This record gives sequence, structure tokens and C-alpha cells, in this order.
Amino acid sequence: MDNITQKIEELLLPILKEKDFYLVDLEFVKEGADYYLRAYIDKDGGIDIDECVYVSEKLSEILDVDDPIEQAYILEVSSPGAERPLKSDEDLKNAIGEYIHVSLYQKVEGAKIYEGHLTEFNDEKLELDYKVKNIKKHITLPRDIVASTRLAIEF
Repeated sequence: MDNITQKIEELLLPILKEKDFYLVDLEFVKEGADYYLRAYIDKDGGIDIDECVYVSEKLSEILDVDDPIEQAYILEVSSPGAERPLKSDEDLKNAIGEYIHVSLYQKVEGAKIYEGHLTEFNDEKLELDYKVKNIKKHITLPRDIVASTRLAIEF
């Protein structure tokens, strides 16, 4: 995390804590000619648009006074969405039993992408129950080759 996002996180967390919301991800990126400060927030049961607006307004008030960003930027506060990334161990813990998408740096049993129900994880591995042509399977994926994980929608 760079200094800008670290400082913004310090300003944002008290706003989230007062409402029992939590920060899923925070990014400061340049896209085209514009800079974006994006905060993805959530709460148990899901976050709604009015709650995102509340956080955006509160954060804007603070940033009007104590803004560590020199250039102009667009502030966006939103839900991480149905297929939100799972970036931390806490995210993975909360996703046990959920249907997830896992991308790997190298193939395991012939594939670099798996989707299934997360059954277990630790520092060394992720375990998934998944189906291939309606046949139930189980796989253990080494954590050191996991490129990314996110929630997925099961069809």
C-alpha cells in the first residue's frame, strides 16, 4: 500500500467503524487523463447505495480539510459487487462455503482456473469442492501459485 492510500485508509476507517462497515479495498489509480480514489466497502448483509453515499459525503468532508492527494481526482465509494475480490485471510475465512473463482500462476491438474466451493484454507493451501461434467471433485491448490481469488456466481 502506498503512502496516499495508507493515509486515506487512516481517515476512512473511523467513518466505517462507526457504522459497522468494513473496507474491502482502496485504490488510487490513473485511468486516461483522470485520477480515481476508489473505496470498496461492505457490511454483513450487504451495503446499499445510501450507505455508500453517506461514507462518500463523510470522507469528502474530511478530505476537504486533510487531503494528502495533490492532483485533482474523482472519489468513488461503492459496494465491491457480487464477484468481489478476496484479498485477505479474513476475506477467505468469511468465504468458506462460498462459491469462488481461483486464478493460478501455473496449471494444477491441467487447469489454471478453478471455480468451486471453498472448503478450507491456510497459509499453504486452498481447498475447493468443484464439479466437472456434474462429477463432484475436490482439489488442493498451493497458496504460493494462487494469483487471485474472488467470489463467483454459481450457474
